[in-house]
Amino acid sequence: MTERVLHFISGLPRSGSTLLSALLRQNPRFHAHMSSPVAGLVDDLLNGMGGKNEYSLFISDRQRERVLRGLFEQFYGDEFGAPVIFDSNRSWCSRMALLRNLFPASKVIACVRDVPWIIDSIERLIQSNTLSPSAIFHFQTGGTVYSRADALANAEGMLGYPYNALKQAFYGEHASRLLLVRYESLVSNPQAVLDGLYDFIDEPTFSHDLHNVQFDAREFDKRAGTPGLHDVRPQVQAVPRPTLLPPDLFARFINDAFWQHPQHNTQGVRIL
Repeated sequence: MTERVLHFISGLPRSGSTLLSALLRQNPRFHAHMSSPVAGLVDDLLNGMGGKNEYSLFISDRQRERVLRGLFEQFYGDEFGAPVIFDSNRSWCSRMALLRNLFPASKVIACVRDVPWIIDSIERLIQSNTLSPSAIFHFQTGGTVYSRADALANAEGMLGYPYNALKQAFYGEHASRLLLVRYESLVSNPQAVLDGLYDFIDEPTFSHDLHNVQFDAREFDKRAGTPGLHDVRPQVQAVPRPTLLPPDLFARFINDAFWQHPQHNTQGVRIL
């Protein structure tokens, strides 16, 4: 993008990406928001320029790159005046090689959280909105906490797909461009996490207001049938609570946080 730096926020659901975006946008140099449609548009364009298009023979890789760069440039037009753009989507971890080719200076920040608490957080939303079928489960009611956990964790589920994408990025050849931000660190020591993120993207530090965090996605959440999905507390703080998952279901996911084990970090990914 001309005269702009582009970075990406990705990672697991219910792991602090909205909170992180709400904090980053306090910096006047930054634009950040909740999940954007750009990743889906990239997929549509790549598919449209692929073999199913009978004229794809006349589209070179250089032309494909220009088209995709043009998508970002036009989407983030003049009305986005910030020199640093953070585009958020859980699929970006699966596109590390593509992002490296399109934007060599870009970095990917992946938000992570202990997996049982991701399941717990989603289940808590569902049980808090019993009169509103959620887009998370295709607006279908019914089922149990067990069937919902299975749906979330499958390979194409809300958790399973970004989890597998994260592992691909974590162990892949572009892992040096990846930063993991743990939800547990973000809510307990937010300024330290932000300072580490700024260092990772080579930006000067900024003093954030951790007691006046603002973000409003109520209309989006209402349309998704999941009020509270992107709620952000005005003050950043850890709020301990008991889980509402059955013990056996909680235990099923308790060892899935592979990033917590230093011996598994074979690529030396930075983790905050």
